[in-house]
Amino acid sequence: MKDDAAPSLSTVTKANIVLGKLLAAKSESKDENQLKEELDGIIDKIKKAQAEAADKTIADICGDMSDCPKVPFRTKKILKGHLSKVTAIHYCGDNRNLVSGSLDGKLIIWDTWTGNKVQIIPLQSSWVMTVSYSPSGNYVACGGMDNMCTVYDVNSRDGSGTAKIRRELMGFEGFLSCCRFLDDNKLITGSADMKIILWDLEKGVKEYECDGHAGDVMSMSLHPDKSAFVTGSVDRTIKLWDTRDGDCKQTFWGHESDVNSVCFHSSGFYFGTGSDDKTARLFDIRADQQIGLYQTPSNKSGFTSCGLSTSGRVILCGSDDSAVHSWDTLKAKHNGCLTGHENRVTSLSMPDNGMAMVTGSWDSSVRVWN
Repeated sequence: MKDDAAPSLSTVTKANIVLGKLLAAKSESKDENQLKEELDGIIDKIKKAQAEAADKTIADICGDMSDCPKVPFRTKKILKGHLSKVTAIHYCGDNRNLVSGSLDGKLIIWDTWTGNKVQIIPLQSSWVMTVSYSPSGNYVACGGMDNMCTVYDVNSRDGSGTAKIRRELMGFEGFLSCCRFLDDNKLITGSADMKIILWDLEKGVKEYECDGHAGDVMSMSLHPDKSAFVTGSVDRTIKLWDTRDGDCKQTFWGHESDVNSVCFHSSGFYFGTGSDDKTARLFDIRADQQIGLYQTPSNKSGFTSCGLSTSGRVILCGSDDSAVHSWDTLKAKHNGCLTGHENRVTSLSMPDNGMAMVTGSWDSSVRVWN
């Protein structure tokens, strides 16, 4: 990429400032329309500069490389226990345990090595849309249509023998769509009210609140060193945030519909996305733009979830067509699909060591692949 043609940091910062003004001006239609026009002009300027800087695609540069072999994944375990659609899953930091949430109103903690249930947690609301496992394995969090995030202590039981509620985080004006632990005392949430909040779980208070997206926040992924995170939204953008102060550092365009999933690569230099526009994409933070575009041969189904292999050579996406599709990221070639689920694949999670992949589906099952 040509560095001299890249949009300046001041231009991107200006776009973020204008977007902030736009969100603050909702009640005044005249000011809102004026700010929208100004914002659209700045965005067009950034896109033009990015297009000039994109002198080559990653497929052009890697065209003479040998093809990536097909992903040798196979189903190792089928985890059965949920009685309704599985909507969210997330691996623990130990690369072994996993939490799943379902519309049956239960969280189940699984040992993915043995396939056994470790713990079942009944929820106050069955409309769960997101789950998160703390890196230490001490806590799980969940939320959804109840407009609340509930944190459970998996090592402490109440009188009925179920995990104790550590904290209930309220104040959301829309459903909770994503959450991730920074550590045992810090949790970041994204919701349909377009807000991103960092919570202090010890005190039960907000450390900061961000207004940055112009639509529901749908997905979130933490940088490997927890210094930053990316969010995907219904507004078709992906934003990079500084964990320390909640400032938006970069905005990425390209998708033409809701961004349902984002996933950082372990290097922290780039991330993958999956969208309702029936594409998966690769964005590089250093290039400040999209570097890869991936589509299925049929191009009929949208993507709900995504993950990147440890090497970064393979991107995998769960799809509405009940399969998990894979591509060679460098050559932008479809590399086959994994079948087995009988309904929409809603979620996909990979452990930090990259030795397995787990998927959740509307068919009520959780599959472990390796």
